[in-house]
Amino acid sequence: MIPRLTRRKFVEMAAVASTAPLWAIAPSLAADQAIDLRWSDLVPEEQGMAMEALRELGIVQHGQLTTPFDQETGGKVTDAFNDRLVRIPGYLVPLDFDGTGVTAAILVPYVGACIHVPPPPPNQLIFVTAQSPYESQGLFEPVYVTGMFGTSATATQLAEIGYAISSGRIEPYG
Repeated sequence: MIPRLTRRKFVEMAAVASTAPLWAIAPSLAADQAIDLRWSDLVPEEQGMAMEALRELGIVQHGQLTTPFDQETGGKVTDAFNDRLVRIPGYLVPLDFDGTGVTAAILVPYVGACIHVPPPPPNQLIFVTAQSPYESQGLFEPVYVTGMFGTSATATQLAEIGYAISSGRIEPYG
């Protein structure tokens, strides 16, 4: 069971989000120092290869997924990248907008995640707060998100989320 977002964790996330991101100070330096993550990096080693089946699915239609993982086990996260500047590719599931741009979203590893039931496990979902609104081209658009990473148990109506990237910079993949 993933604990709900605590007041202390919320304050910590707000403090990180309010600080100037590294790339605002030295953009070229930050891009070089960001750790490129793969989704498999977010799965603790004791879970083995349970997530590989999800990565091979491609586009998942509603009701089409039969999950090869246990949600309880899938809640385990790693803190190996906490407080580090990371970059990871994925797809956005928008949660909040400012005008026409996405300001908060869930970053997911494959198209269709969080639209079907059950959602991916928490260690395969990242809550993203954008540095500036991102003009999304839709749910099928791959993106890179760069920002400060950390474990953060968050619950939404769509899913329970195990990680967060605050003050994230969102850009098209490629």
